[in-house]
Amino acid sequence: MKLIGGKSEKNSKTVAVLGLGKFGRSVAEELSKTGVEVVAVDMDEDRVREVSGYVTHAVQADICEEMAIKSLGLGNMDVVIVSMTGNLDASVMAILMAKEEQAPYVIAKSQGEVQSKIFMKVGADRVIVPEEEAGVRIARNVSSGNFVDFIELSDRIRLLETPVKQEWIGKSLKELNLRKNYKANVVAIRKEGWLMTDLDPDMALPSGITLLLVMDMKYVELLS
Repeated sequence: MKLIGGKSEKNSKTVAVLGLGKFGRSVAEELSKTGVEVVAVDMDEDRVREVSGYVTHAVQADICEEMAIKSLGLGNMDVVIVSMTGNLDASVMAILMAKEEQAPYVIAKSQGEVQSKIFMKVGADRVIVPEEEAGVRIARNVSSGNFVDFIELSDRIRLLETPVKQEWIGKSLKELNLRKNYKANVVAIRKEGWLMTDLDPDMALPSGITLLLVMDMKYVELLS
């Protein structure tokens, strides 16, 4: 095992990302942007160096080796993400060792139904097939018609990004009272690529923005 670099900051949540292909690297980068402490691991030194500038710890290690996995301290992580779908043995070993080390929650990236069944059998708490999930998400976005993005936070709760309605332009969030009238909580405004979370309830909404809303799926039709 070889520690290549990373940042020294601490956070209450720690996540290990095992495997730094396109998917693993993307997850590690996005988590780091939100302030999560990320331990990124891959046996390819070039991949590890590429992420070392933004993750907390970047580690070169062979995840097929039991001692290498044990040395990562996976039991101290809040979440372990296993994303080596090109190597079934490594994925299975990582899941087994993470659960043996008592990692509380293990997510495994799968290439399909057969792998998914194997990963669940050996202890993964959740298995994801990114291509399938992306397809479902795109289909729902298209069918909804009114949303820029549509993300499932749980079985019922959704994060929606929707353009500001024509009749909302010039009115403030206080006037619109979206929580009462649409059962929606506004968490951010996106304007020209910038995301604003410090919202002024008295600010008149301009055109050309989108609102990020959290709401129960049973009320989504109210926005149609």
